[in-house]
Amino acid sequence: MEQWKNQMSESFRIGALLAFAGGFFDSYTYIARGGVFANAQTGNMILLAIQLVQGQFMHALYYLIPITAFVCGIFLDEYIKQRFHQTHKLHWRQIVLFIENIVLVIVAFLPLGKGDIIANVFISFICAMQAHSFRTLHGLPYATTMCTGNLRSGTDQLVHLVFHKETAAGKKAFLYFAIIFVFIAGAGAGAMVTPIIGAKSVLFCCILLVLALVMLSLERKNLE
Repeated sequence: MEQWKNQMSESFRIGALLAFAGGFFDSYTYIARGGVFANAQTGNMILLAIQLVQGQFMHALYYLIPITAFVCGIFLDEYIKQRFHQTHKLHWRQIVLFIENIVLVIVAFLPLGKGDIIANVFISFICAMQAHSFRTLHGLPYATTMCTGNLRSGTDQLVHLVFHKETAAGKKAFLYFAIIFVFIAGAGAGAMVTPIIGAKSVLFCCILLVLALVMLSLERKNLE
């Protein structure tokens, strides 16, 4: 089972699919769901502080909600990991992806405006689960729902390549910057699709997550 985990959860193909979806999520919630970042909780914390300083306490609550949902998502993800870690029929990461798809379908049918708060809660929730479940790319720590850490790590590898002539560092830097590129591409796709399709544009991410789920399932089956 450990061999399966290393091959599947750390593959670039899975990471790219999830990173593209991660970028799409942020564009979607920012454009269609009230200017909130689903993934970048640092941005929401800054907006929360600004609203508090300005005395806009109800508006501050609006940014506190996705932050709280993110925390709850990590708790649920950890519970799923511990509860289903030993099962041989279904890997716990497959369960996480399945939950993501179900939640996204619900979000797609929430009305714009009135349903924005609930939509942001749901997306922040599943982004936390995704970020907590898929944290390693070929042995390297990374994130599929935010890129500040990836940028720091990628640049650090470039430093090792340039100043210490470590050729392996170049390959690692490439992986980090490739994921960043895919994330940006996902955000760009979200920026193009969301204004046209609206609330249901998030269903595009379901296709990506289903592909990731199928890839995990097929490769696990081949190893059994």
